Amino acid sequence: MQMSWTQQSLSRRRVLAAATGLAASALLPPAGASAQAAVFSNPVIWQDFADVDVIRVGDTYYASASTMHYSPGAPILRSYDLVNWEIAGHAVPVLDFGAKYDLNGARGYVRGIWASSLAYRPSNRTFYWLGQIDFARTYVYTATAVEGPWSRLSTISTPYYDAGLLVDSDDSLYVAYGNTTISVAQLSPDGRSQVRTQQVFTTPSSVGTLEGSRFYKINGRYYIFLTRPANGQYILKSAGGPFGPYTMRQVLLDLRGPIPGGGVPHQGGLVQTQSGAWYYLAFVDAYPGGRMPALAPVTWTSDGWPVVQLVDGAWGTSYPSPAVPPPPRQVTPMTGADTFDGTTLKPRWEWNHNPDNTKWSVGNGLTLRTATVTGDLYWARNTLTHRIQGPTSTATVQLDHSAMRDGDRAGLALLRDSSAWIGLKRDGGTTRLVMVTGLTMDTNWNTTGTGYEAASAPLSGSRVWLRANADIRPGAPRPGTFSYSTDGITFTRLGPAFSMGNDWRFFMGYRFALFNHATQALGGAVRVTRFELSTP
Repeated sequence: MQMSWTQQSLSRRRVLAAATGLAASALLPPAGASAQAAVFSNPVIWQDFADVDVIRVGDTYYASASTMHYSPGAPILRSYDLVNWEIAGHAVPVLDFGAKYDLNGARGYVRGIWASSLAYRPSNRTFYWLGQIDFARTYVYTATAVEGPWSRLSTISTPYYDAGLLVDSDDSLYVAYGNTTISVAQLSPDGRSQVRTQQVFTTPSSVGTLEGSRFYKINGRYYIFLTRPANGQYILKSAGGPFGPYTMRQVLLDLRGPIPGGGVPHQGGLVQTQSGAWYYLAFVDAYPGGRMPALAPVTWTSDGWPVVQLVDGAWGTSYPSPAVPPPPRQVTPMTGADTFDGTTLKPRWEWNHNPDNTKWSVGNGLTLRTATVTGDLYWARNTLTHRIQGPTSTATVQLDHSAMRDGDRAGLALLRDSSAWIGLKRDGGTTRLVMVTGLTMDTNWNTTGTGYEAASAPLSGSRVWLRANADIRPGAPRPGTFSYSTDGITFTRLGPAFSMGNDWRFFMGYRFALFNHATQALGGAVRVTRFELSTP
């Protein structure tokens, strides 16, 4: 039975406070046993990448993540060692699932790309992405390289909620999915349609909600890895085939996580290294920044159950680095500068909803022409976002505002369901610097505040540098501050600190956002010649 949007949403929102406690597990060997070994620190990515599915193809690791209403969707990450990651591409090039994803008469906030699945099929050397949209249907995209191009293979009428895609050893395709009631579907050999679906497990009431399926075949047994949001992980095991019968075991519950103030690691995936070692890549609720991937080694009991290796009864803040071959190259950093050269945006960028592609361009900087006449940033198209690097980071943009027109608003925001920005207002032929706060949404994602000026300053010349500093350490609301410069060297603070809320219900964390929208008429433009994300 398919649950309603309200029921599904509530299950995801049953977020429990992170507790101290631990699951039954073995401890790592004493540190002295490998004192010279390299170690890694958690989180392995201090940026917002949730609901991760992780696979290995040859000597390369890939992971996918949720992006909700951001476009392009479903980023694909790449790593050669499970620790250092880069953004390689997006599996969903455009959210063409309805006008609301274009900000056309409706909005898609907190809809779109939820927990989905990534798999690789050796028989045709093809990557598969599979995910349901709006509890209505499931989409399958394929590519022969994660950079793309990705194209839609099929639309399936069954919405596979929180799906896990398995390419079996005989090349058959199976999907595990569901919330509390877990089902398995078999797809046609070409992956375009459903051949069969069957309920395989009902979660005991003592456990509550299970979702976030990941589907594996390991040593001839079938496993469905499931999360209890947001404090537990469970696994189902079948020796009788993909349709069961399955038995259940708890993997972790109320496990202390590696980020102070953050939640319990959960809802990720298992992956095996070239040498046979196993790891669990999960995420940690760590608002206001979002959900951060963390890595831990896994061992297996003699009767075939996974055990997360702990450090002092907790998910370790560090572990010995995975033993993998030397990487062929260094991955592209997720921080640093972008001058918007070339003909496309780099994969670090995602738009707030689908953009109007006639109103922006790159090469010699990023040009943002006004695409919407609105007084509400949450309705403005072509707002370009970038994840914030934790625990604290700073975004600085150099902006040419000489082509702005009266009524235009442009700048750099800290964007979420409660937002603030520093930027420019052009009215009556004069351009002023402003810091605006009080942009808010309710829990149905309707705008409740379009913002007000908290500070302003006069401006001369055609260039300005805008800066936002964000503290995204979890556990409490954290400050975001804004400043500006007319020479790129000396920065002046503008306005009060903005309190970035740590409520989880928007799911996505705060982002830096570049925007330019009109309040009177289209035709104006700004040019961002440089964006830099830096850490202390």
